[in-house]
Amino acid sequence: MRRKTFDALVSAGGLVLAAVLLVAGGLLMWGYSFANGQVRDQLVAQKIVFPTKSNAGFKALPASDQAAMGVYAGQALTTGAQAKTYADHFIAVHLAEMGQGKTYSQLSAASLAQPKNTALAGLVQTVFRGTTLRSMLLEAYGFWQMGQIALFAAVASFIGGGLLLILSIAGLVHERRVPAETELLTKTVHTSTVTA
Repeated sequence: MRRKTFDALVSAGGLVLAAVLLVAGGLLMWGYSFANGQVRDQLVAQKIVFPTKSNAGFKALPASDQAAMGVYAGQALTTGAQAKTYADHFIAVHLAEMGQGKTYSQLSAASLAQPKNTALAGLVQTVFRGTTLRSMLLEAYGFWQMGQIALFAAVASFIGGGLLLILSIAGLVHERRVPAETELLTKTVHTSTVTA
């Protein structure tokens, strides 16, 4: 195969791949923007604010949870990372305290076994609401995290597409400089000698 032909084929393939990566990068950026916008809009609408460090609910948290919550103290909850922190280090702690370590399903089963225990029935409702809110916040976190992954993939696609574009252009320039008769692989002629 002639070197010019090889360079032209590889460069054309590189240009096609560069175009595909650049389009993929654009779509991934759109996905990132969509996910972040949806999560932000939904969380802002809830008007959840992190407790301040002087808040009694904040002070009641274990030290590790206070450290995690302290990063966002007093801020409005607007991102997936904040949603995860609030769900895992505030709501989950208070749910565990209220239910004495029992889950909603365990408390609900106990309440069904004691239908006249109104205090337990009230606790079941409170834990259900807290568990539901925690679940919704963690769903927002998951959607936000997919957006973050899309952002990293978009950056990688843009970098890969840019590199392929540069290499393809370099290949096309090289193809113009190579003499038309140059072969890709040089042919070697082996001479054999016969000894008597």
